[in-house]
Amino acid sequence: MTLPPKPPAREGRVSLWRYLQLFRQDILSAQPARLYRAWMAEFRTPFFRSYMCNQPELVDLVLKQRPDDFPKSNRIREGLKPLLGNSVFVTNGDVWKRQRRIIDPAFEGGRLRDVFPAMCAAGESAVARLAGLADGNAQEIESETSHVAADVIFRTLFSIPIENEIAARVFAEFREHQRAQPVVNLGALLPLPAWVPRFHARKTKTTAAVIRGLITQLTAARMAEIEAGTAPDDLATKIMTTADPVDGKTFETEEMVDQVAIFFLAGHETSASALAWALYLLALYPDWQDRIATEAQATFGDGTPEFGHVSRLRATRDVFRETLRLYPPVPMMVREASRPETFRGRDVRTGSQIVLSPWHLHRHERLWDAPDAFDPGRFATENGKSCMRSAYMPFSAGQRVCTGAGFAMIEGVLLLAMLVRAYRFDVVPERPAMPVAHLTVRGKDGIWLRITPRKAA
Repeated sequence: MTLPPKPPAREGRVSLWRYLQLFRQDILSAQPARLYRAWMAEFRTPFFRSYMCNQPELVDLVLKQRPDDFPKSNRIREGLKPLLGNSVFVTNGDVWKRQRRIIDPAFEGGRLRDVFPAMCAAGESAVARLAGLADGNAQEIESETSHVAADVIFRTLFSIPIENEIAARVFAEFREHQRAQPVVNLGALLPLPAWVPRFHARKTKTTAAVIRGLITQLTAARMAEIEAGTAPDDLATKIMTTADPVDGKTFETEEMVDQVAIFFLAGHETSASALAWALYLLALYPDWQDRIATEAQATFGDGTPEFGHVSRLRATRDVFRETLRLYPPVPMMVREASRPETFRGRDVRTGSQIVLSPWHLHRHERLWDAPDAFDPGRFATENGKSCMRSAYMPFSAGQRVCTGAGFAMIEGVLLLAMLVRAYRFDVVPERPAMPVAHLTVRGKDGIWLRITPRKAA
């Protein structure tokens, strides 16, 4: 049976210096194979200790039972601060809770129905754009899924397509920022005082400043439209006009820029990763691809998708769920112990890093049946249902579950169905994909597919 690509695990013990070298190249292959069976593993450095927790009971404790005792690790924000500032992705405590109180209403069920036409328009634009590439030659698909994911963000957030001048510039600068952004910043590894410079690369700081400047233009323009009563009813307007029910205040411009930056990073980068891997898996397993195409055609016909259609795309949803299991866009999350703990008989000191790894949890050999296999039908089995409850967290879990999880599931299923209805995707044997993880799980040398029309588009 053909298994989906999986990076090789690290062999044996290595020095801290060698581990850091491997980690910078790829988070996943830097880890030992034993993590796919271990309930917990301890890693020591001269400055702090880390504990990877794969046991479902420990994951539940950290994310659901006592989340306030395990805040986001400040080490994570060191490398992301130039772009994300004080966004909801990196904050903790009362600041984070206030941000979520303002942001969450924009992503409630009724609002998702409202933004669905914008998602659909981005999908139709992607289908049209791929027509020029559907000639049977090898095409790098991640760049295309990145394009459509960015288009969805701009259309739903600011009611502008990716072709808009500012949107296009943000997209271009973000790609440059990704190339310049290191996986680990010095401040994440050393216990540096706040006043010590973090030595971000010049290009990292430059691209982040440009992106934030462009987002500031969009945010200031929207604020003027809100004050004039001419603002469109999109996500940005909803967030910017929602007052915190506790203090009665709305986001100021700088706060909104922080949040838009993480919406773009999280909503664009993760969606692009998941969609690209879903297309690659369907190319590897053409029987499932044909099933998805048939389902999409039966659901949409030759017309424009409607919001009510998404619930009928059951096979497509299972394929997307299985993609998120095998290739969770965010492979690891880091929390910090705010007080002494005891995990599995081991003393965990205050300040220790608690690593939760969707990548390892989703492929854990003691939890899932055939953990490395592609099997969208598993979610109808008792094992699949059980693991969905206890060992499946592509969007995190608990109070810090991704606020856009529902948005992402509708977007991913819709775009996948629209693309496969229009085109056939085939693997390029001479250019196999291999996952690597930096901020998200992407193809080491891209994800290459051959695209041909399935029917007259």
